[in-house]
Amino acid sequence: MCGIAGIFNRSGKPVSRNALQQMTEALAHRGPDGQGQHIDNNLGLGHRRLAVLDPTPNSHQPMQSPDSRYTLSYNGEIYNFRELRTELESLGYRFRSSGDTEVALYALMEWGIDALSRFNGMFALAFWDSRQRELLICRDRYGIKPLYYAFCGKTLLIGSEVQAILANPAFEMSPDMEGLLEYFTFQNFFTDRTLYKGVHLLPAGSYARLAENSQELSVHRYWDYRFVEPAQVRSEAEYSEELDRLFRQAVKRQLVSDVEVGAYLSGGMDSGSITAVAAKELPNIKTFTAGFDLHSASGLELGFDERDKAERMSYRFQTEHYEMILKAGDMERVLPKIMRHLGEPRVGQSYPNYCVAKLAARFVKVVLAGTGGDELFGGYPWRYYSAASSSNFEEFVDHYYLYWQRLIPNQVIKKVFSPVWPQVKGVWTRDIFRDVLKQHPNQLRSPEDYINQSFYLEAKTFLHALLNIEDKLSMAHGLETRVPFLDNDLVDFAIALPVRLKLGKLRDSFRIDENEPGPKSAKYYSRTHNGKLLLRRVMERHLPAEISQAPKQGFSGPDASWFRGESLEFVRRQLLTKNALIYDFMDRKAVHCLIREHLEEKVNRRLLIWSLLCVEEWCQQNLGPGSKRNSNENRSSQHIQTASV
Repeated sequence: MCGIAGIFNRSGKPVSRNALQQMTEALAHRGPDGQGQHIDNNLGLGHRRLAVLDPTPNSHQPMQSPDSRYTLSYNGEIYNFRELRTELESLGYRFRSSGDTEVALYALMEWGIDALSRFNGMFALAFWDSRQRELLICRDRYGIKPLYYAFCGKTLLIGSEVQAILANPAFEMSPDMEGLLEYFTFQNFFTDRTLYKGVHLLPAGSYARLAENSQELSVHRYWDYRFVEPAQVRSEAEYSEELDRLFRQAVKRQLVSDVEVGAYLSGGMDSGSITAVAAKELPNIKTFTAGFDLHSASGLELGFDERDKAERMSYRFQTEHYEMILKAGDMERVLPKIMRHLGEPRVGQSYPNYCVAKLAARFVKVVLAGTGGDELFGGYPWRYYSAASSSNFEEFVDHYYLYWQRLIPNQVIKKVFSPVWPQVKGVWTRDIFRDVLKQHPNQLRSPEDYINQSFYLEAKTFLHALLNIEDKLSMAHGLETRVPFLDNDLVDFAIALPVRLKLGKLRDSFRIDENEPGPKSAKYYSRTHNGKLLLRRVMERHLPAEISQAPKQGFSGPDASWFRGESLEFVRRQLLTKNALIYDFMDRKAVHCLIREHLEEKVNRRLLIWSLLCVEEWCQQNLGPGSKRNSNENRSSQHIQTASV
């Protein structure tokens, strides 16, 4: 796990070592164990290293092939690298290191793009062919590792985080208004946009090539999810045995490391199951939990703290357990740091992720997380059922789209964005939503087909956002997070699992508001006892029944209560003021009205308030006094004044 950066001047102009160094340094938190740059005239690759496999100088990056033709700057882990190494050795390759970087380099040399389908792991990389003068960039199947790109004229800039691109002196930052509207519709980005105009996130499961004589970056997808009902259904017993085997194999695979590995232990089934299997391989494995101070919480939010369950599992699996308690003040204090590392906000509230990663990084360099279990095995039944009874694709899109409008109601969105409406009126968020679903080949003939379509959307958007957050907020502390549920073999099994083994009672459903306080799955599960059916049964082999059969709590704080209570002054100071920078783009009265609906307990808008706080912080860091954009504008203004004089 590391950070990569790069510059490719298609004009032929030599790369500035200073500019490349600045881009690489912007990622220093991702790689505290080393750094390097490689420049080949108009191509430059930078690297910051977090040494997890083969921590010796032999795995230093950027890494070159023995003949110096190829250069690799790589971020990630390939868990099946030993098998690939054996295969490459049989083809005549000789290795000087014991890690996975050299395997990735030789695999790309030997198999080209086909190597990507052989990698079982998480990665984002830049691969340079000095003879063909061509740069290849790519990401893993699921988008666990991010990779951003932007053009400055004929120059391509790449980085593991947007901050690397912003650090290039030639890049001029400006906000993307269409991206802002997209975010405040979905609390996420469903396209490759960001809040930075011209900066794109390379899609998951994709690669792109750019040669000196290319007119544009050519992006191709080499893998995608295909959730489908199997043509030949096996017995439940066979599915159970296979799931248990693949799950245990996935966890063991991801324990490969030359440094200590720990695990998050939230109190729920997914992280608990991973810990149960890992603890058999790593006695007294260190585990980490974040809880919440609930003194000012009310109603259902009083049940948000799961430390007691985590402690009981720690006792059962004999882990070395560490906990922390988050308070309203912690959320306010870490928000600037979170936005500095995220670059752009995404789904949910991410401050618990940031804080528990900070705790874990004090003790280990690698941590296992339960991300992906819900999206692959049907953890959000109340969402899927909202559109399962549709009669055709367009009706399905209408139903599900309405469900995913998370932040600003459709009827007021024009009013809220009235200051920039001419710039965003051409954005059709329903079309953005529809375009995601159109990528999933599936004949829609039964409720199961529609639910598989929902699984696809959740994996491509919600899970992708969770992975983006997990990567950046753990790497903010130099911590590598691994996600065993996204092992290739386990994913291939999950997407071909019959819907009836994930969900039951297809017609016994009801809608749940995502803004409602309290655990949604608990409310749903108490009425239907539904969701993740096969996974729950199999995990009973590893967990006590009160955990495997309990509703998922989720990793969320009592924000609805805090925004009305202990953090009310913070909300007033940041948002209920005419000086907030978001009001350059959003109508102040309309936004204040939405916030007050929450404060007066008329409508729960905790997700919207969190998102407004994040974007206001983003504006202060990127557009406010002291920001790069502001400094550039000041310099430009001074230059004009000087010229006038």
